[in-house]
Amino acid sequence: MIKSVTVNNYILIDELTLNFDRGFNVFTGETGAGKSIIIGAIDAALGAKLNKDVIKTGAEKAYIELVIELDDNFDKTIFSQNGIDIEGNEVIVSREILSSTSRSRINGVLVPQDFVKDIREKLLDIHTQHQSYNYLQAKNHITLLDNFALKPHRDNVEEFRSKYLVCQGLKKKLEQAKNIVNTTEQQADFLKFQITEIENAQIEDTEECEKLEKELDILSNIERLKELSYSSYQALYGDDENIISALGSVKANLSKLSQTDETVIPLEEDFINAYEILKETAAQLRNYAESKENDNERMDKIQERLSLLEKIKRKYGSSLAQVLDTYNSLCEELGGIEFSQGEITVLEKEINEIQSQLQILAQTISGARKELAEVLSEAVTRELEKLELPKSRFEISVEDVPMGENGTDRVEFMISTNVSEAVKPLAKTASGGEISRVMLAIKTIFAKADKTNTVIFDEIDTGISGKASQAVADAISDLSKVHQVILITHQPIIAARADSHFYVKKEQSDVTKVSVYKLDGENRVKAIALLAAGEINEESSSFARNLLGAV
Repeated sequence: MIKSVTVNNYILIDELTLNFDRGFNVFTGETGAGKSIIIGAIDAALGAKLNKDVIKTGAEKAYIELVIELDDNFDKTIFSQNGIDIEGNEVIVSREILSSTSRSRINGVLVPQDFVKDIREKLLDIHTQHQSYNYLQAKNHITLLDNFALKPHRDNVEEFRSKYLVCQGLKKKLEQAKNIVNTTEQQADFLKFQITEIENAQIEDTEECEKLEKELDILSNIERLKELSYSSYQALYGDDENIISALGSVKANLSKLSQTDETVIPLEEDFINAYEILKETAAQLRNYAESKENDNERMDKIQERLSLLEKIKRKYGSSLAQVLDTYNSLCEELGGIEFSQGEITVLEKEINEIQSQLQILAQTISGARKELAEVLSEAVTRELEKLELPKSRFEISVEDVPMGENGTDRVEFMISTNVSEAVKPLAKTASGGEISRVMLAIKTIFAKADKTNTVIFDEIDTGISGKASQAVADAISDLSKVHQVILITHQPIIAARADSHFYVKKEQSDVTKVSVYKLDGENRVKAIALLAAGEINEESSSFARNLLGAV
């Protein structure tokens, strides 16, 4: 059950904390006072979608916090598996809403919205006008019927849906494989030609072009390189007045100096090192000049190789690295073509096996749905009798349809509220007041079936009055004995049955804000008198006291 809700800067609420009763909690107030804002805040805390306008004007963020007490039989492993520590049976669910995002926490641990929604399904059932619309839509009826079932049936439905989605994925792969197989032989041959052309180029080094161009530049300038290197050698060592010979006299002088003055020895050693380096350089220049010869054959081969590589690059990529990437892609594409025929056989076998399993599951699920439909139809009809619709008949149609994600059934809720009329689709027959009671009947049954802790109704009493109001009050009161009920109402008969009564008021001064007051005693009498007559007078107050005294 929800023990309390705290709301800060949410729509028109500045700051609010409400403590709820375990049984029947009711909200009343003028139309437009903001009652639904409180229900919306609870919904938001438990993962409902939000728009950017929920933050109160002038505030940076909104904050909602719920303190929830779990039943003793609640499976808490869902928390421990997600790193959330639970002490006792109490959890705190909060949501911080910013202009661009929101953050949810459970006992202070940041959690994704999907996890919050999973928890919500186990704790809470909210019935709003939008959800009434969902209940009227035939496309949602199959899910509602399945949710009424016990776990084995729901497991079968989940298994079917999972296998069906796998089967659909395999069918898509099969279609792709068949499309590939239908690729013309000419396309496959062209792929092979391209692959062979690249393979024949024998590309092993992605920098080969740059290296060949450098080598070609050297071969093209061989005479000039020989001239430069030989003339440099001559200057160093070859001429009669060469540099090394001249430096030899310097070397001799330094030797004599160092014999007399030892401080010159380091200079002598440095000079000798430089002298030897020059001699070695001269030798290498001579060898370089003697080794260089014109090699027209090599130049032709390089030019021929570069021409081939440039042709390959023009066709398959701006660089040799890109050419190799293209080669891998072509091989993969060709491999797909060659593999597809064998893949088709494997896929067809897998699809046939899964379809056989789906057929068996679908038959099991369909049989269970038809049994469930009878049970649920009778249960709803009995509830409708209690809600002053004694001549109503509620039936659930389960028709065979081609296999889809939900199996081979089409489910639709049907109703007749007049003894002379045949049952027709729910959305086409019931009036506003009848719809409210049908929704209450269904919600009451589902709440009992799924062991939901808390059931919230946002104006379930729309369009009803008189004896119907009394019947709805009885039904909600009975439900509150086994579930916490939080309800918005405009019916004094219903409000009088509540264990806790909250009055919502919109107050306007410089700013508009929503305030909530918990009522008891004479204040509660006044609130119910206002509901009954629109004003507080002796007659309406007496009526209110009678209602409260009769409870």
